[in-house]
Amino acid sequence: MKILGVITARGGSKSIPRKNIKDLAGKPLIAFTIEAANKSGVFDRVILSTDDQEIADVTKRYGGEVPFMRPAELAEDKTPHLPVMQHAVRWLKDNEGYEPDFVAILQPTAPLRQAFHLQEAVDLLKKTGADSVVAMVEIPGHHSPYWAVKVDEQGLGTLLLSDDPIRRRIPRRQDLPKAYTHSGALYLFKTSLLDMPEPNFYGDKVAAYVMDEKFNVNLDSPSDWELAEVRIKKLREEGL
Repeated sequence: MKILGVITARGGSKSIPRKNIKDLAGKPLIAFTIEAANKSGVFDRVILSTDDQEIADVTKRYGGEVPFMRPAELAEDKTPHLPVMQHAVRWLKDNEGYEPDFVAILQPTAPLRQAFHLQEAVDLLKKTGADSVVAMVEIPGHHSPYWAVKVDEQGLGTLLLSDDPIRRRIPRRQDLPKAYTHSGALYLFKTSLLDMPEPNFYGDKVAAYVMDEKFNVNLDSPSDWELAEVRIKKLREEGL
């Protein structure tokens, strides 16, 4: 089973300028993802998709592969991941004859992802025979969708999931069903999904790889960066 790891890191970043190569707890942000991917041993190849030469140079220095530069039209603020991944896979096929069985999206903005997370995700893929594995974290009870409310045009609220009156919500947080959301740490999927009539990263059978909250941070703002530094320090104290 050949698995391609694709690190996606464009040059533009407005909330945290140059964040992909900005120093985080002693090394460039992107280095955390490269090192975890290489250490995991689950990838046939780990490559970078970027439009930025400086990011490419840093990636090579930390052991990542940069077989191509991403076209500028695929590196805009609102460019979704789908065409970026399609471009990467097609470039490798057309130029190197390389065709992986599965592809993983590895976003540098999830630096607390560890090598063992990637290993366990691949094990889950094999165990379940799923079309994809997506990293998830549990939604805290006070943010649970079972407590969420929708408000109609008259300003009246009802429970989002059931349309029931708010008085019928589950009163105790401890009794709420567990709910999960994407962590952004990993999307692992069959390569063939990129060429479906409706291309996607999921397929019909999705396995949820649930990560501990202490490994969950997605760097979108300066406050996220501060949180990441605090958690990295704690993880290092734990020997991770």
